[in-house]
Amino acid sequence: MKEVVKMSILTTKHLGKVYEGKVPYTALNDINFSIEKGEFVAIMGPSGSGKSTLLNVISTIDHPTSGSVCIDGEDPHKMNDDQLAHFRRNTLGFVFQDFNLVHTLTVGENIMLPLTLEGVPVSKIKKRTAEVNVIKLSI
Repeated sequence: MKEVVKMSILTTKHLGKVYEGKVPYTALNDINFSIEKGEFVAIMGPSGSGKSTLLNVISTIDHPTSGSVCIDGEDPHKMNDDQLAHFRRNTLGFVFQDFNLVHTLTVGENIMLPLTLEGVPVSKIKKRTAEVNVIKLSI
């Protein structure tokens, strides 16, 4: 019988986030979990329970006050700015509730921008933009 090896793609250990102010607010307190490759996970809870804060810390939009996040074997919060930018472009995917597009750019230009920053050749950028146009998005 073959042993099944589980591979964690996301692990948090003792993750905490405190917003400082006149009265400190603890948004995350000692969060520990692991998600294995292929698992489907939903984060649920009432308003104000820390769902968005958790997602923001995991996705490197915000920094934890304590603890660690490990994504595919790496802690992005220990990366320098260049490493983090590369990690975000090539490893993370995030679906925002808002569009988070550059409002002064067209949809096509919003597609082209990160590809240009990544150094993708112009021919490939045009091809990818054309592929989006094929699925009936007016760009």
